[in-house]
Amino acid sequence: MAREFQRGHKAKISDLTPGTDLYVGVQIAAPGLTFDISCFGLDANEQLSDDRYFIFFNQPKSPEESIQLLGAQSGDTESFRVTLDRIPAAIQKLSFTATLDGSGQMSQIGPGYIRIVAGGEEVVRYAFTGSEFTTERAVMLGDFYLKDVWRFAAVGQGFDGGLDALLKNFGGEVAEEEAPPAAAPAAAPGFAPPAQAAAPPAFGAPPAAQAPQPAPSFGAPPAPTPSPAPQQPMHAAPTIAAPLAPQTPQAPQAPSPYGQPHQPQQPQFGQVPGQGAPPAPPFGQQAPAPYGQQAPAPYGQQPPVGMPPGVPQGMPQGVPQGAPATGAGLQAALQPYKEAATGQRWTPQNQQLMRVDLTMGGSGVLARQGSMVMYQGKVDFGYKSAGFVGRAVGNATGQEMQLMRCTGRGQVFLAEEGSHLHPIELQGGAICVSAESVLAFDESLQYEVRRVEGHGIPGGALFTMQFQGTGTVIVKTHGTPVVLPVTPTTFADCNAVVAWSAASQVIVSTQVRLRRNAYPGHSGETVNLQFRGAPGNFIVVQPYEV
Repeated sequence: MAREFQRGHKAKISDLTPGTDLYVGVQIAAPGLTFDISCFGLDANEQLSDDRYFIFFNQPKSPEESIQLLGAQSGDTESFRVTLDRIPAAIQKLSFTATLDGSGQMSQIGPGYIRIVAGGEEVVRYAFTGSEFTTERAVMLGDFYLKDVWRFAAVGQGFDGGLDALLKNFGGEVAEEEAPPAAAPAAAPGFAPPAQAAAPPAFGAPPAAQAPQPAPSFGAPPAPTPSPAPQQPMHAAPTIAAPLAPQTPQAPQAPSPYGQPHQPQQPQFGQVPGQGAPPAPPFGQQAPAPYGQQAPAPYGQQPPVGMPPGVPQGMPQGVPQGAPATGAGLQAALQPYKEAATGQRWTPQNQQLMRVDLTMGGSGVLARQGSMVMYQGKVDFGYKSAGFVGRAVGNATGQEMQLMRCTGRGQVFLAEEGSHLHPIELQGGAICVSAESVLAFDESLQYEVRRVEGHGIPGGALFTMQFQGTGTVIVKTHGTPVVLPVTPTTFADCNAVVAWSAASQVIVSTQVRLRRNAYPGHSGETVNLQFRGAPGNFIVVQPYEV
């Protein structure tokens, strides 16, 4: 029986099926709308570093054929064959996506799904509906990702923009559709596979006309030749060849040979992709305007009546002639700072900003009061009371946290005073973190105040927060921390240590001596924490004292 996944659910492929030759089927439809269903083969940085692993209608298979586009069959709008043990080591994730070809939005779709079939039996299915989306034009359905072993995650994350925007999000490049196609040295893969006189491969499933039929089975005996499926209309999707942004007049660059990856170079702040950085103007002088544009008015002078500063009549500022009104230069300048939507519940946007998707995971988030900097969607913020006992314990131990509960359907961005943020995912384990260093955590985690015994200090003790269970806790540090293994001679300043493994034994070590008390002057490092534990335990120390 197939396992029914909800958004955010994950599982090891080995827990679903022992096989590695898998069939992936996608069903998505809406009246009057056409969809492009693709698979992105991403590297460890979740970037499309090799264009040959973008599997879509114009490129139906990867070089070693570990990923193959099969077409519509067995009631699926599109289907793929994935052979996990043949995927090269450079590919760490397979992201299956659906994008609109033409007008429309994802809220118009009916009930759909993405499913995995192994050995002729459906092992997992993630179902979704249009009510889960709004104005998005693309959706990331599910991922195969390599984390020690291959795993599957039900994503269901909407994405603004179509196939072009999704391709750019994964680091790919899109050519303008108006550009005339260059003569290729070899024939590129077509939209549909060539006609076959023999029966299709045995791993193909029977057509939808014979429904209900069993799920496809790789390696089964050849079936009778089915009637040919009707050809879908030819898509006018762009080819991965050149940047979309306009370039300065220069000699055209030859496209990369087919089958070889194209390594794009990230633009600097304010630089259009494909252009070199312009020389800086002399100090006190204004930079010259781009070719074909009017220079902005000198400082202190007003432009003509009815015109924005520096904008010639009929042309936006900073945009070459013939470019769209949105401004390619502005888009290129903001590209490095765009929102990163990876389909995960917690996603760092940069070192100081964390994004949490409340539509994934099924539980709320507890965050430090006032740490929200922006949000999108329908999100409710409520006060999280610690109760009388919790307040008393927090005041007595110094581990009190003023929290708010974030619930709803949307994305919340969290930050605090520019601190560096680090997500720590717990899979049933435990970690000790000072309350001062906690920014947010999943409500599913259990937390309590833990006492650190003090030796040599009469009645003395230190306290920390212990988090345990399954979920993520966001730890904040001042600067970049260092992680050290626990050894019998590991000591740390109690004002600089941020977190440590819960299995570590922690005691207070003092260097208080009568002579130091009797005579003035000492190092100021009289109280430290000593850590002991088995191999595998660790401590996290920041380059700052609270």
